[in-house]
Amino acid sequence: MSSSPLLLLLLCAVGAAAAAVPRYREAPHITNSAAAQCPPPLPPSDADAACSPLAAVHVAMTLDASYLRGTMAAVLSVLRHASCPESIFFHFVASATASSRSRATAGELRATVRASFPSLAFRVYPFADEARVAGLISTSIRGALDRPLNYARSYLASTLPPCVRRVVYLDSDVVLTDDIAALAATPLPGEETAVAAPEYCGANFTAYFTPGFWASPALSSVFAGRRACYFNTGVMVLDLARWRRAGYTAQIEEWMELQKRVRIYELGSLPPFLLVFAGRIASVDHRWNQHGLGGDNYRGLCRGLHAGAVSLLHWSGKGKPWDRLDAGRPCPLDAVWAKYDLLRPAAGIESS
Repeated sequence: MSSSPLLLLLLCAVGAAAAAVPRYREAPHITNSAAAQCPPPLPPSDADAACSPLAAVHVAMTLDASYLRGTMAAVLSVLRHASCPESIFFHFVASATASSRSRATAGELRATVRASFPSLAFRVYPFADEARVAGLISTSIRGALDRPLNYARSYLASTLPPCVRRVVYLDSDVVLTDDIAALAATPLPGEETAVAAPEYCGANFTAYFTPGFWASPALSSVFAGRRACYFNTGVMVLDLARWRRAGYTAQIEEWMELQKRVRIYELGSLPPFLLVFAGRIASVDHRWNQHGLGGDNYRGLCRGLHAGAVSLLHWSGKGKPWDRLDAGRPCPLDAVWAKYDLLRPAAGIESS
C-alpha cells in the first residue's frame, strides 16, 4: 500500500527532528581509584542534588546543538581527570526554545547527555533571560559571538539555585588534563572578589575597546586605579553569592546598553566583563587556560601551547578541533581533543 503525501511529510519531519542531535557513544564509567577518600556518589536522576552537601564541585556550561560535540568532550575530560568524579554536579544552560539553526530542544539535548553519561549528576536550565539578552546584543566581528547563549555566563547567579555558591564556568571548546577540584578551590580573597581567572597583563588591553572609548575621559576613567589586564571568560571560578550581592549582572547590562547607543567595543560578551571585572579578579595560574588554540577570529590558524605547565587546553578562536578533524585538516593539538570525542570511534579513553 502506498503512503499518503501527509504521512510522508510527517515521516520526514520526524526524521529531521531525530537528526537534530547526532547519536553519541556512551562514555566509559569513570570512578576514582581511591573511592574511600571521596563522598558518596551524587544521585544522577535527582536535580535537587545540586543543593546536596555531597556536591563537592559545581561546573556550569552552555548546552547548544552547534557546540554539543565540544561540550560532551569537555565533560568526559573533566570526569576522566577528577579525583572524585561522582561528586561533580554539572549545570547546563540551554536555549529556552529550539532554534531554526539547530532544531534541538532542551529536552533533546538533556536526553543526549543522559544517554552518553548515565550516572552523571546534572540539570539543564532553560535560559530565561534569552529574549532580554537578544535585545541587548550588538553585532561583533564574528557572528558566533552574537548568540544570546554566549552571554549566559553573565546570568548564572540568577539561573542556578541560590544554594550554589561557587561554580567553575567552562566554555564548550576546552578539555582538562588535571583535577578540576584544584581549580574550583582557587582562593577568592576578601569579601568582594567574585571572579577568578588567569590574567594576561602582557596583552594589549587597549585593543579590546574602540578609539572612541579611550578618547572619552568619562568612559576610560572606569579603569582608573585598577591594574586592568585581559582575562579570558571561557574559564572562570565564580562566587555567585558575592555576584548577587553586588548586582554584577545589572552592571554588565548597563555597558551593553551603552554599546547599543555608542560603539565602545567590537568583541561580543568579553568587553562588558572586562569593564566590570578587569583589575578586580583573583588570579589563576596560566596552566588552567592554555587558550587561543582555535587561532584568531578571522582565519583560525594553528597555534601551539604557551610556555609552562598545562592543566586545561582551550580552543578559543575561530577554529574548532571537531571541524578541522572532520575536514581532514587538523592542527597538531587537535589530536589531544580527539581522545575525548564521543562522536567519532573510541580513541583510547579508558575507565579508571
